[in-house]
Amino acid sequence: MWVFSMADIDDGIARAVLASSPNAVVALDRDQTVLVWNNAAERLFGWTAEEMVGRRAPIVPEELTAEHNAVLERVRTGGQVSLRTKRFRRDGTLLDVRVDTSALKYGNAVIGYVSVHHLSQDEEAASQRVARRAHLVRRLTDVVADINSERELPAVLDRIAASLTELTGADAGGFVLIEGEFLRLVSGYRLPEELRGATSDLRTSLVDRLLRTGRTVILETGEHAHLDHLVWSKLPGLHTIALGLAAVGGRPYGALYALFAKGKVGHLQLELLELLAGHAGIAVGNAMAYQEAVRQRAQERAVFDASADGIAVLDQRGRVLRWNPAAGELTGFPADKVIGEPLPFELPEPGRKLTFQLESGRWLDVVSAVIEETGEVVVDFRDVTRAKELEEAKDLFLATTGHELRTPITVVRGFAGMLASRWDKLTDEERRSAVHAIAERAESLGTLMDQLLLGARAGAGELPIRIESFDLAKKVHAATLGLPGLSDRHTVEVVLPPEGLPPVAGDALATEILLGQLLENAFKYSPDGGLIRVKAWPEDGRVVLVVDDEGIGISPSDRERIFERFVQADSGDRRRFGGVGLGLYIVRSLARAQGGEVSAHPRPGGGTRMRLVLGIAPTPPSASEERRSILD
Repeated sequence: MWVFSMADIDDGIARAVLASSPNAVVALDRDQTVLVWNNAAERLFGWTAEEMVGRRAPIVPEELTAEHNAVLERVRTGGQVSLRTKRFRRDGTLLDVRVDTSALKYGNAVIGYVSVHHLSQDEEAASQRVARRAHLVRRLTDVVADINSERELPAVLDRIAASLTELTGADAGGFVLIEGEFLRLVSGYRLPEELRGATSDLRTSLVDRLLRTGRTVILETGEHAHLDHLVWSKLPGLHTIALGLAAVGGRPYGALYALFAKGKVGHLQLELLELLAGHAGIAVGNAMAYQEAVRQRAQERAVFDASADGIAVLDQRGRVLRWNPAAGELTGFPADKVIGEPLPFELPEPGRKLTFQLESGRWLDVVSAVIEETGEVVVDFRDVTRAKELEEAKDLFLATTGHELRTPITVVRGFAGMLASRWDKLTDEERRSAVHAIAERAESLGTLMDQLLLGARAGAGELPIRIESFDLAKKVHAATLGLPGLSDRHTVEVVLPPEGLPPVAGDALATEILLGQLLENAFKYSPDGGLIRVKAWPEDGRVVLVVDDEGIGISPSDRERIFERFVQADSGDRRRFGGVGLGLYIVRSLARAQGGEVSAHPRPGGGTRMRLVLGIAPTPPSASEERRSILD
């Protein structure tokens, strides 16, 4: 076997050695282009060095190309191969030759191959062996293509185990995974089914012995090792085990077992086992990579589809490739209308945020990023309508609150200044009138501050609520008692069941505040007067109370928004009716804190109906029931 590095031998000596060699020496580069073609090669094959150097030598039969490439691949990874095969002469005849192939090295780098050819003495045996090898190499090529076409890992392993017996002539085969300190049989062929999933200790296995040798194949027979203690001993007549290591990503992943109970094992079987194990590692790696890609793609798809943000992917021309469900929800454009079309809104520059309003009135924040590898653009957009409305509502709240505070403060300041500067010049009646005006404005300021404080506590979930049993009918009568005198344009009517209302469970003070606010709103939002009716009745284990007015009403789109902080039914309502937009927010917070609910509805015939629902208090036990409970 020839192994040398041309860099280490004087050029003249090297030429002399090659020229005088009785064997045909052919050196190839990594692309199989002839570098050296000595005199013996000219005599054996019929082509001169001038004809061959710098081109591919036409000496390998087509049916042996796969074998030839496999040999070179093995040599490239560190092996040395000697085999009997056939090569063409220039006149078209086939020569039976033995070819010894080694690596052509420059330093530690493999830069090509050196093959030494000499005629085989036993032409008939060599012909049979070459035919057998050619058949097995072709079959190996088919097997490799077959296992690499499969993407599911269990199916890949099953095909490898089945192919193993066909190629090596083994009576059974299996594939074991290396799992930490253990081995697990994951695939078997012609083995008892109960062996599948069996585990054994790695440290006492043939796999461990193979790993310690640093080789990729190992052969064990009954003469050198006791095989009856192995799980494979369930194969009757087992006498030899050939083991090939399969690596994935350069790390040992598992091993192929070829089990022989009748047949014999030769050098060819070991070569095929080694080649199959190497390709098995590649096939397993491909299957694992495919499954990981499928898993990641599934995760990405789940995130893409489940995202609350709208997500779009654009091609390099700005056409929509992908459009998630949230994108359709936010924009009103379904996927089938936008795929393949330009983005239906303006695209911001990468790294910048664009905020704009759709025709539907919805506000979106839009950002984008470029995928450098593909040139595609990912666009993310989210609904910021509520934040935008809240921001505008807060600005309006600050302006309105300032206005609401300024009016009484101006009055208080004016009358207080007048009293301070003109006290002696004013009559008693004028002084009392001024003090009365100051008191009224101070009271309205106090009411406003109480409302702001309640709104803050409601927002923080800190409303002081105590659940107890109380009479809602009394609270209704108390809340409506003085209302008829407040306006000569309104009529107040209270409708309660003749038998009265059952006690409700809640906070009496909170309910007073709540009723007062509902009645105040009924007066405020019916400026032209009309009937204000308060009606209550028990229903399905709860008490329902409604406050009807004949005022301006509430549009369907605002019937939920009016219960948010700083919101009124219409942006002009504050200017028209005043207020800071906290009343109904406090009403709902107080109702829910008591386990109840409040909602807004259209009143039949026009106006608004506010509906309050509270729970009925549990009935206390009678005296006789209490005595019976104590005795029990």
